[in-house]
Amino acid sequence: MITLLSKIFIKNRTDMQAPETRKAYGMLCGSVGIFLNIMLFILKFTAGLLSHSIAITADAFNNLSDAGSSVITLLGFKIASQKPDSDHPFGHGRVEYISGLLVSVIILLMAYELFKSSINKILHPGELECSGAIVLILAVSILVKIYMAYYNRVIGKQISSAAMKATSTDSLSDTIATSVVLAATLISHYTDIQIDGYCGLLVAVFICIAGINAARDTINPLLGQAPDPEFVDAITNIVMAHEEVIGIHDLIVHNYGPGRILISLHAEVPADGDILTLHDTIDLIEHNLKDALQCSAVIHMDPVLIDDEETAILKRSMQSVLAEIDGRLSLHDFRIVKGPTHTNMIFDVVVPFKFHYSDGELISLIQGRVSGKHPNHFVVIDVDRSYV
Repeated sequence: MITLLSKIFIKNRTDMQAPETRKAYGMLCGSVGIFLNIMLFILKFTAGLLSHSIAITADAFNNLSDAGSSVITLLGFKIASQKPDSDHPFGHGRVEYISGLLVSVIILLMAYELFKSSINKILHPGELECSGAIVLILAVSILVKIYMAYYNRVIGKQISSAAMKATSTDSLSDTIATSVVLAATLISHYTDIQIDGYCGLLVAVFICIAGINAARDTINPLLGQAPDPEFVDAITNIVMAHEEVIGIHDLIVHNYGPGRILISLHAEVPADGDILTLHDTIDLIEHNLKDALQCSAVIHMDPVLIDDEETAILKRSMQSVLAEIDGRLSLHDFRIVKGPTHTNMIFDVVVPFKFHYSDGELISLIQGRVSGKHPNHFVVIDVDRSYV
């Protein structure tokens, strides 16, 4: 159904990351979700009244909350697609993450309400009614939810939407929940064992786990999570494909929402190269990154001496010192400044997060080892953290 409707209502289906295409798919999937969830609510609520099942009735209201979630997702896509303004120069893309978080909150609230209702049903059990119509309604609901989970997951990946991925997770948890409700209904009918309340409790747990997972997927980008390693590799490959670039460091990825990514990095280039030629290369790399990865790039050039033998020997020696301390350490921007009494080795050291030495301890440790290997040499070090 989504494929058919997209052919009718969405013109550009090739560039899935284009803002207008993302908005169109978000609005379409949100509208379809609202319609399907309202229909499921009506059917399940009727089945719940007929069967006197708290689990079926709670599952019905879960679908009603899903319709509300789809409304939030739809509004989120609409707001996120607004153009940048003076107050929000990077656009409104993070609204998508906020809408996904609101969906997660609704999921958790439904889990709480279902938990309370299930406890009450356990304490005050009652007989359930079961008929072919009730079983058919639940079976159809399971199939519909599987379909909703599928199309939200597929399109959510294609357009990089955390909100749609959260909706897919919710639909999948609904599938499990309704399957449990159906099993409880059949068991109660054929064995007279009243497990309606216990199954409702199990459903509440499934829904709670789904809500927590969906919340994590939306909170992480809001807090500023590390970029996808594949994205980092793609950046590195594009930059290093130019022979003028010797290496890169200080790569930072700023995520302002899907399709709104800004990156900055330092590119090492030969110090004796022609400045105009190198600048032209850096401009070309920035355009290549924008075309290939749909991101804006700012690149700082770092001149590096590549033909000075003494500098190369001392750099390799410092890399060896760092490897002896911890194999995760690395350096960049290495240079030397000679004086009448000593030589300064100036460089940046990149350390991992939660490193077991403080910055001061690490610098002292490096200097101590340098004193033994290279008398009359001192280190001037800046300590960096890797953001990728």
